[in-house]
Amino acid sequence: MADHNDPNAVNTIFSDVDVSAADLYDLFGFPSDDKSGGEKVVIALTFASVPKAGVLDADLLYRIRINPHPRVTFPAQLSLEGLLTYFDEAKDRYLSESKAYEVRVTVDESQKATVKFIDFPTGSFTQVIDLNQPTVIQSPHGHAIQAFIGGREDAFFNDLPGFFRSINYAPQFYHVPHTMTEAREVPIPKTLLELEGNDLFNFNPADPEHGATVKHDLPPGPWEWKGNQYKKDANGNFRFVYSGKDARAGKNMNCIVLEIPMAFLTATPEKDRVVDCWGESWVRKASAKVPQIANTPSALHEPLKLLHALLEKDDELKQYKLVDTDGQPFADAALSERENDRQMGANNFWLGPHFVLRLAHLGWGFGPSISALGLKTSFNHDNSPISVHKTYKLITEAFPRVQKTLFQPLVLPGNAWNPKGLDIPFRRPIEVFVPNVCAIDMDTNGTWPFGRRFEDQVATRFLSLFLDMEANFNGTPYSIELLNDQALWDAAPIEPKTPPNPLKNDKEFSTKFPYVAEAWPENY
Repeated sequence: MADHNDPNAVNTIFSDVDVSAADLYDLFGFPSDDKSGGEKVVIALTFASVPKAGVLDADLLYRIRINPHPRVTFPAQLSLEGLLTYFDEAKDRYLSESKAYEVRVTVDESQKATVKFIDFPTGSFTQVIDLNQPTVIQSPHGHAIQAFIGGREDAFFNDLPGFFRSINYAPQFYHVPHTMTEAREVPIPKTLLELEGNDLFNFNPADPEHGATVKHDLPPGPWEWKGNQYKKDANGNFRFVYSGKDARAGKNMNCIVLEIPMAFLTATPEKDRVVDCWGESWVRKASAKVPQIANTPSALHEPLKLLHALLEKDDELKQYKLVDTDGQPFADAALSERENDRQMGANNFWLGPHFVLRLAHLGWGFGPSISALGLKTSFNHDNSPISVHKTYKLITEAFPRVQKTLFQPLVLPGNAWNPKGLDIPFRRPIEVFVPNVCAIDMDTNGTWPFGRRFEDQVATRFLSLFLDMEANFNGTPYSIELLNDQALWDAAPIEPKTPPNPLKNDKEFSTKFPYVAEAWPENY
């Protein structure tokens, strides 16, 4: 979820990469509010509108993988040993293609969509449907599945340039080809507050569209920062790297939206209360599209080669190559660093140790920023007064820094997320991101991280990982919604006084299937 321009093979931020229908945008999943006929789950996979909204690329194949199961209790051992044990348990649960059902979608040259339901409890079947209109698909056993495949308004709302300012990501601001790997995340500290003298990335009032609609030629290196403090204005206020503006406003996407009865997914819906799902995009090898991704498993890196080997018996998939996976927001875009060989979906337990190293790297940037604002952080930065650019090679060195960040419960405010008042523990970051799936808890309302609803401001919630969930703000416990609270920014010594990302989408979501708003006109 939320991994636009990922992986690097379809990352159009680079000056030499074209827009691709293989670029998955988001995965949404939540219990349907429509309980007529029994419980249903909504799953929506969104992707780049290529060639345009409502018209799909016939060289693409999309898979939505679905695995219902009982709710799992997170292990009590909150140590490095416990973390590694958890990765092994995730491996045992997910390293098998046979453990997940599948919805497979292709579109032919006449723009008819073939939808295949594969290996579900009642068997497999196929139906051909029209694009751009809600359709009811009847399974052979009488289950009514609502489906929509086509163009809609992009459901993701975030300040993309602000995020890239926070990680000093040069391709968002400068003309950088994908081969220039040293000029991606340049060695300047990550930060939520502008750094004094960071002229490469700080907002310039004389060039306000830089990084939004304008790119410049990258100045010659070295690209570094030699300052030692955050930037402040004449009133002593910090400058936020975020603007709160929606970079996806007025933009469209293509999507696959399904509303599926739980009775179709499992024979025991009363026990299987969590529905794991993730999406994949595959491109036809003969099309010569996405050339940065190898056509043959033998040319792939481990362990992706192993995952491809599991598919050797699938005659249809043999004609395609895997490009992108999408499960949990920012698992790919922020933690996997958009690498082509890290598109593993539920099998990303291989990347668990890397995530620890990456979170420690991010923490040295975001943690001191949070502290400078007078807030409590979950990251152990030794009271550093300024963000630091620091990387790790050993998990034993990184783990003590991020132990609390990895294991602290992600607190949700109020009780709306738990409408039945059940004893459901808050989820912890490490179980959210490994495995890389959208884990929809059917006894909740499906808000992140118990799924993902369309209205969730998940980009700002991701930043809340670095807050100390045991702290209080004006007598109110911290939660994953704290950074969306306007009162916080009104009181903070910062400009602009806005939450990092917009609180609402630029178009209202619908209460009726397929829930996402209709597409903007092409020439909007």
